Amino acid sequence: MQSQFRDKNDIKIFILYLLRHIGYPLDFVSINDIVVQDGYVGYFDFVECFAELLETGNIAEYRSEDGKGEDVYEITAQGIHVADNLDSRILSAIREKSLKSALRLLSFRERGANLKFDYHPLAGGRFLVNCIITEKGEELMNVNLALESSNQLERIRRNFHEKPEVVYRGLLAVLTGEVNYLID
Repeated sequence: MQSQFRDKNDIKIFILYLLRHIGYPLDFVSINDIVVQDGYVGYFDFVECFAELLETGNIAEYRSEDGKGEDVYEITAQGIHVADNLDSRILSAIREKSLKSALRLLSFRERGANLKFDYHPLAGGRFLVNCIITEKGEELMNVNLALESSNQLERIRRNFHEKPEVVYRGLLAVLTGEVNYLID
């Protein structure tokens, strides 16, 4: 997917908007994941803009106090001012979708959930996909699917990464018969 934002200032505003509404410090990997997960910002654009936000004092870096000793980042008062005054440059649908995706991803991670998505090509242009969710070292879900096309593969990959808890609950609901009306 090609990134939505082409203007570096819009990318910076987008990063600040998400950090403003998350409301607590995050490590670099988490910030990267929430910013790039919906495809509006590419990884290299994110890294460049994030570094510039650090240099200009819109984001602060410090050591976490949780005993892990890793660097975490937080929006500064200056960054909050920028986000609050300029976030209207970003379409409200993009802001809302991205914030919802970010909060969902962070919630799932806080519970200790990890995602693994692998695929292998099969004969005839088909694919075998494997989706795994683990939480605190325990496997919650491990599903293998044979897919007919790369289009299906991409749609499943995107949905699994954007909404893993929805995929898990949906699979559980189908298998327990709670949503049989969908297949009856």
